[in-house]
Amino acid sequence: MKSYTEYLWFNTNKKRELVHITDKVREIVKKSGIKEGFCLVSAMHITAGIIVNDYEPGLWEDIWQWLERLAPYREDYLHNQTGEINGDAHLKRILTHHQVIIPVTNGDLDLGPWEEIFYAEYDGQRRKRVVIKIIGE
Repeated sequence: MKSYTEYLWFNTNKKRELVHITDKVREIVKKSGIKEGFCLVSAMHITAGIIVNDYEPGLWEDIWQWLERLAPYREDYLHNQTGEINGDAHLKRILTHHQVIIPVTNGDLDLGPWEEIFYAEYDGQRRKRVVIKIIGE
């Protein structure tokens, strides 16, 4: 068994953004040389997440609206008393995945027919990273 690790760095232009990363993750899997195993994709910040879903802008807007209904931006979160005003971003991260594990088969991501990988930024405009770790044979 072997493993391979690489990092993706993000500094989004907007506070809230969805970044399509499937192609980058696929390139890293191919570079790893691992043919059979698993690929972990993990956001390494507490106000960002990883989403696997359809590449469809209407759905993305539905996701943002759903997250805003469940964890709306408000200034009265207790967390905001620390000096930051990103309490909602922490809650949004809880509602989505902070990491996903994707099978690797024949040296490629083994995604379903409509599945794509996205980095979900809930409190952007600063440098953050995602770890990609492939484990297998």
